Amino acid sequence: MSDSLRGKVCLITGAARGQGRSHALRLAAEGAAVVAFDICGEATTVGYPPATEADLAETVALVESAGGRIVPRVGDVRVQADLDAAVADALEHFGRIDVVVANAGVSCWGRFWELDETNFQDVIDINLTGVWRTFKAAIPTLIDQGEGGSLIAISSVAGIKALPAQGHYAASKHGVVGLVKGAAIELGSYGIRANSIHPWGVETHMAHDKTLGPLLKSNREYLGSFGQVLPEPKLADPDEISNAVLYLASDASRCVTGIQLPVDMGATIV
Repeated sequence: MSDSLRGKVCLITGAARGQGRSHALRLAAEGAAVVAFDICGEATTVGYPPATEADLAETVALVESAGGRIVPRVGDVRVQADLDAAVADALEHFGRIDVVVANAGVSCWGRFWELDETNFQDVIDINLTGVWRTFKAAIPTLIDQGEGGSLIAISSVAGIKALPAQGHYAASKHGVVGLVKGAAIELGSYGIRANSIHPWGVETHMAHDKTLGPLLKSNREYLGSFGQVLPEPKLADPDEISNAVLYLASDASRCVTGIQLPVDMGATIV
């Protein structure tokens, strides 16, 4: 265990598995205490299985087996009271909060005019409004502590460039960029930084959505939008994204705010 985050307390949403679990393990390994938040159930209709309470329990076990400190919280980023309770967990168990990683998100595929209205709204409510609610829950405590802090939103390549059959997803992730930039301006005087990270494909359940293959097969003209500059890896390991999270969480980035950090094999430039 290192100590670049020793004494820090981090709230991570979507922490039951995938990127969120990876972030929890990495930040805990650097000395941070973690509040791991996840819905542990189906948030909307998607083409991959939802996380479960067993997944969240495994995240907790992995962090604790490595000597880290972690508290789980089952909740929905669409419910402000759930996120407020997660911040209360941080204060009750660890006495403070320093870093917020708004990682929870969902993805589904479809041409935007053919999307189910509920599915469209769920993507916006989870991926964009959920980030706002997550930050909203933590900011008053960060301000009251008077010691700054780091807000990190996991956006996407789709937060920088549009993708076909992802109009709702791209709208949510572009919205995250605007929210983060505004937060950086409004919170700078408090020493609180806000930044977003923009992955391309990551080796998680989301990357293996069973609806994507048939959609691209019937709309082959969309394939040109899915290029990247580096041929390998085709999919990033979640640890690759956690490296960026650690950078933005730590004092190594103390002069960095309001940026969009791509970890995307060059996908945003093609």
